[in-house]
Amino acid sequence: MPGTLTLDTLKTLVTKGEIDTVLVACIDMQGRLMGKRFHAAFFVNGGHTETHCCNYLLAVDMEMNTVPGYKSTGWEKGYGDYVIRPDMTTLRLVPWLPGTALVLGDLLDHHTHEEVDISPRAILKRQVARARAMGFEPMMATELEFYIFENSYENLRDGGLRDLRPISAYNEDYHLFQTTKEEGLMRAVRNGLYGAGIPVENTKGEADSGQHEVNYKYSDALDTADNHVIVKQAVREIAHAQGKSVTFMAKYDHRKAGSSAHVHQSLWTLDGKPAFADKDDTHGMSATMKHFVAGQLAHARDITAFLAPYVNSYKRFTIGMFAPTKAVWSADNRTAGFRVCGEHTKAVRVECRIPGSDVNPYLACAALLAAGLDGIEKKMELEPELKGDMYAAQGIREIPHTLREAADLLNKSAMLRAAFGDDVVDHYHHAAQWEISETDRVVTDFELQRLLERA
Repeated sequence: MPGTLTLDTLKTLVTKGEIDTVLVACIDMQGRLMGKRFHAAFFVNGGHTETHCCNYLLAVDMEMNTVPGYKSTGWEKGYGDYVIRPDMTTLRLVPWLPGTALVLGDLLDHHTHEEVDISPRAILKRQVARARAMGFEPMMATELEFYIFENSYENLRDGGLRDLRPISAYNEDYHLFQTTKEEGLMRAVRNGLYGAGIPVENTKGEADSGQHEVNYKYSDALDTADNHVIVKQAVREIAHAQGKSVTFMAKYDHRKAGSSAHVHQSLWTLDGKPAFADKDDTHGMSATMKHFVAGQLAHARDITAFLAPYVNSYKRFTIGMFAPTKAVWSADNRTAGFRVCGEHTKAVRVECRIPGSDVNPYLACAALLAAGLDGIEKKMELEPELKGDMYAAQGIREIPHTLREAADLLNKSAMLRAAFGDDVVDHYHHAAQWEISETDRVVTDFELQRLLERA
C-alpha cells in the first residue's frame, strides 16, 4: 500500500524537502494519539530511536485532569517520564497534513526500558503473543461509525452545542444520493487513508441523519488497532480542515441511533490456514471457533467495561436501534451481541456488536482475545444458538446496563486478572470508577429541564 515508509525512504523525502514534520504518537487510555511533532531532519538523524513524555498520559481522564489514586503515578511520585519508542513498522505519510509523516510508538518504563504493562498497545501485544504461543494468528477488523456536523469544532466550543446541525436531514443508510452531497469530505477521507497506507475498503451512509461508516481491510490484531486510531484521527482532522466536525460518541442524542465499532474476529494458523472453518459443521464452525466463541460468551459481562468504557456508552444499548442488549450468539442476526458471519466459507468469523465507536480498540481487542483464548484453553462448550428477536427474548444473558455494573464485574473477573495482571485490571477499574464519579456529580440539562419548576 502507498504511504508506508521505511526510514531510508523517509530520509530521501526529507532531503528532497517533501517531508518536514514527523508526528511521534503513543496511545493513551482513551485510545487517542498523544505525542510530539518533530522536525523531520532531527527525527531521521537520531530522533527516531526514542523520546520522552510525562507518565501522566496513562493516568488522566478525557479532559486531561490528573486523576488521584492510581498506583502507577501521581503527585506523590512526581509524575516522571515514560519513554516513547517509535515502532518503525508503523511509519507512514499523512497526506491530509502538508509535509507530514506519522509513526506510532510503544511506551517504556524510563528506568528498565520494559514496556509499560498498563499501556493499551502493550496489553494487546501480550494477548497476541499468547495466541501465537498457542499456534494462532488473531485476525480482526473494526467498523467505525460516526456523525458529521456542519458546525465547526470552534463553533461548538463557543456555545453551538445546542445547535448541532447533522450534515444530512434524514437516515442515509446505504443512500447514494445523500452521500453524494457529502462526497467532498468522504472522498478526502478515503483517499487520505489510502495514501497513509490504510487499506480502506469503502465508506457508506449509516442508519441516521449525518451518520457514516468507514471500513478498512481486516488484518492482524495489532495492525487493526493501529489502523483504527489513525482512521479516527484522519476523519477528525479532514473534517476540521473543511470547517466541519464529527463525533465518535457512542450516543450523542437519545433520539438517534448510536455509533458502533463492531469487531470481527477469527484465528488463523501460523502457516496461514483458517482455524475457524469446518465445512462439515452445521454453521461451518470448527471446534476451535466454538471454544473461542464460548469463552467470549462466558466472559462477555466481565469484559464489557473494555468494550463500553464510559457512562454514555450504555445509552447506546437500545431496543430496535441495531445495538445489542443481549450477550448471546446467533448466525447472521444483528439483534445478538455476537453474530457469526461468513458461514461455510474460510472467512467464517464472529462479530462482536457490543463496542461503540468511543472504544479504545487495543483494550477491546485484547479483552475479546483473552476471553476467546480462555475458551480454547478450557475447551468450553458452545451454548446452543439462539434465533429470532433477541430484544424480545427473556431470561438470557444481558449486557451490563451501566458502567457501574460493568466496572464491578471487571474488578471481580478472575479471567481478566489472570490474562492482564492485577495492576492492569486495578488501573482500568479505577479509570471506570473515576468516570462514574465525575458523571454522578454533574447536573445535566435533562435534570434542569425536568425538575427546575416541578420538583
